[in-house]
Amino acid sequence: MRKVLVLCLAICFVFALTALAFDDMGKSATVNGWITDAKCGAKGANAGAAACTKKCLEAGASAVVVTDGDNKVLAVDNADALKGHEGHHVAVTGHVKGDSIHVESVKML
Repeated sequence: MRKVLVLCLAICFVFALTALAFDDMGKSATVNGWITDAKCGAKGANAGAAACTKKCLEAGASAVVVTDGDNKVLAVDNADALKGHEGHHVAVTGHVKGDSIHVESVKML
């Protein structure tokens, strides 16, 4: 009987850890900021840098979102979702994990 109780407790512990690990997976956040390239980063977070941003992205630089206020640079996991918004001030909705974001939707501000 004791072995069965220990086994049930171990299974409950594993399920609890799994639930904690996937807690952030379902939540999405919206951040306001500028779409720019990783090369320029926060320096390119303005309306005057749109042409430079497009040029750098075409040359192979990766897309980033520079947030308003704190100028945090978020790498974009799926840069294709930002097509047509290079150099724009936008609201990006997606899953933020550390210093990166997986974009679900983009809305012009």
